[in-house]
Amino acid sequence: QVQLVESGGGLVQPGGSLRLSCAASGSIFSVNAMAWYRQPPGKQRELVATLSSRGNLNYADSVKGRFTISRDNAKNTVYLQMNNLKPEDTAVYYCNGQILTTTSVLITYWGQGTQVTVSP
Repeated sequence: QVQLVESGGGLVQPGGSLRLSCAASGSIFSVNAMAWYRQPPGKQRELVATLSSRGNLNYADSVKGRFTISRDNAKNTVYLQMNNLKPEDTAVYYCNGQILTTTSVLITYWGQGTQVTVSP
């Protein structure tokens, strides 16, 4: 059994910053790519950023220059530093990890989501 647990969401004013964390735990042999997605109110889930185990980065155009994804492989944790937040960044943020379990099965897991609200 593997779990991804997010933390760090909340309410912030426009121009502010938040740092999201997502820790993977359980029957993990290795963690491959990790990513952050978000689902704004009334909209579909969209990709925010990805980070491969080799360090390859990818960002949505809407967050380039403002968000930074990073990871601590020793802790099986991925972070999302969000700066200069805008009201349109308001969404439920989900982390995602491609995990090779100790039973040699590669599965994509999702966290439960954390709410980020950007409002004056």
